[in-house]
Amino acid sequence: METIKLECLNKFIVFGKRHLDYLTDEFTSYYNTKRSHMERDHLPPIREEPDEVMTISIDQIEVRKYVGGLIKSFERKVA
Repeated sequence: METIKLECLNKFIVFGKRHLDYLTDEFTSYYNTKRSHMERDHLPPIREEPDEVMTISIDQIEVRKYVGGLIKSFERKVA
């Protein structure tokens, strides 16, 4: 409960229940599937440890935004 409050809800002015539902759904989805966790050696909780990858160039990186742009993630572009 404290995590969603500190990392998400304190950064928005919430305009009603529908907006609150959207923010909590988006953050919960991000938190449970994409966010890295210290206890898992900075891996998301629902993912296996990735294979080792070669160094990639900047044009092979894609920026993804979550929770209305509040959170940005840098991922390798799909070939």
